[in-house]
Amino acid sequence: MPDHFLPIEMLTRLQEPPAPFSPGEPHFWTDPHIARQMLAAHLDPQTDAASRRPETIQQTVDWLMKTLHLQPGQRVLDLGCGPGLYTARLADADLQVTGVDFSETSIAYARSQRPQIDYRCQDYLELDLEGAFDVVLLIYGDFCVPGPQQRTRLLAHVRRVLKPGGSFVLDVTTPALRRKAGLKNGWYAAEGGFWKPGPHLVLEQGFAYEDDLFLDQYIVIEEDDNACV
Repeated sequence: MPDHFLPIEMLTRLQEPPAPFSPGEPHFWTDPHIARQMLAAHLDPQTDAASRRPETIQQTVDWLMKTLHLQPGQRVLDLGCGPGLYTARLADADLQVTGVDFSETSIAYARSQRPQIDYRCQDYLELDLEGAFDVVLLIYGDFCVPGPQQRTRLLAHVRRVLKPGGSFVLDVTTPALRRKAGLKNGWYAAEGGFWKPGPHLVLEQGFAYEDDLFLDQYIVIEEDDNACV
């Protein structure tokens, strides 16, 4: 008889669909271990898991330069800039760039690579920047994550810092692409990995809601029954 097990009631409760846009573990993405793993994923040129591959990033920057007719000296604000994969390329085009991200690990890396770029470690939903930017970027589906009230606050921040006639550029996941990817439903155990440095169990499950809302949920359970969602 095992001396350590997870109650079925707990697993059943954890598999219930969360309310749309309900917050998960508040310190999940700022956890030191996960932050290091996330930075490694951002910098991995062979995967699109955290950031797009370098060739796609360069194509995006080229598209921005051409479509928005960006000129040297114009100001660009990159929200959720991560380790500066877009900001560095934009700075190479002689644009004045500001990057905002709430990950201290990503911002520290970005500053180490390009100390001349203005990087801010801050949640962009609480943006306190002043000034007039020609372009504001929110790349890789980040606009899909906040709830309606948070989006309203985000758009108010963007409007406040944009110059008259400035551009707000964002991308979203289409319902067709999301349905093609399917809904996760599985589990795995690991001695250490992305979520935790020690032994843990990961339960993966996807949920589909009305109005084309989708959620990928990861439940990470450690040996002491600690669960992070």
